Amino acid sequence: MTKRSDTGNTACAYRRAGTDPVHGIWGLKRLTEREREVLLLLGTGLGNRELARELGIAERTVKAHVARIVEKLGQQTRLQAAVLSVLAHDALCADPSCPRRHAVPPAALLRPSAA
Repeated sequence: MTKRSDTGNTACAYRRAGTDPVHGIWGLKRLTEREREVLLLLGTGLGNRELARELGIAERTVKAHVARIVEKLGQQTRLQAAVLSVLAHDALCADPSCPRRHAVPPAALLRPSAA
């Protein structure tokens, strides 16, 4: 077995895995307003119990919403839907004073600073 560092493969992880986390964004239009609200909160990392409390609905209802969201977005897991939520935050969030709208883009945080 070879070590990951020995493979010399510097290709993009998305390309190596054959997937793109943004693939499901096309499905956002298919979501109801409530599903969009659940998806937005899903991206915060809250569990079903916390989502239910935040939304004022039963935990069972949250599970049903999440299952429909995963299906409509063509994802395989709740985690994939949550990642998509984070990536599509600006398309999902209607709050004009949302602090995330003015946040530094993630790519800018990863670039080496000029010394």
